[in-house]
Amino acid sequence: MNMNDPLGDMLTRIRNAQMRGKSTVRTPSSKLRAWVLDVLKAEGYIRGYEEVTTDAGHNELEIGLKYHDGAPVIRELSRVSKPGRRVYAGAKEIPQVRQGLGVSIVSTPKGVMSDAAARNANVGGEVLCTVF
Repeated sequence: MNMNDPLGDMLTRIRNAQMRGKSTVRTPSSKLRAWVLDVLKAEGYIRGYEEVTTDAGHNELEIGLKYHDGAPVIRELSRVSKPGRRVYAGAKEIPQVRQGLGVSIVSTPKGVMSDAAARNANVGGEVLCTVF
């Protein structure tokens, strides 16, 4: 499998696992992925995650998916900035998702944070993905 976009890969794994109604999904571990998961957890989109080691000795993140009345809490998860086309936004231009119902996850100089947190901290950065 081509891994030019590890974050996009993780988002796809989450979407696929939710379509199948799985309670957890695993993705190879990385700092960026963990930071994005931190935001998803803080915003209430996932139950949480933990780092686990496979038999082969690889570190993976096991993500606890969240459902509400049997439906996934995450209705839409889309990659904004892609390896071939990076999307950057200043603090004032960070897009709102569904009039603030959803969250943009932004990679800023002060770390990976939600769009609201980035606006509050008055920092812009790379818009990684949006969640609704």
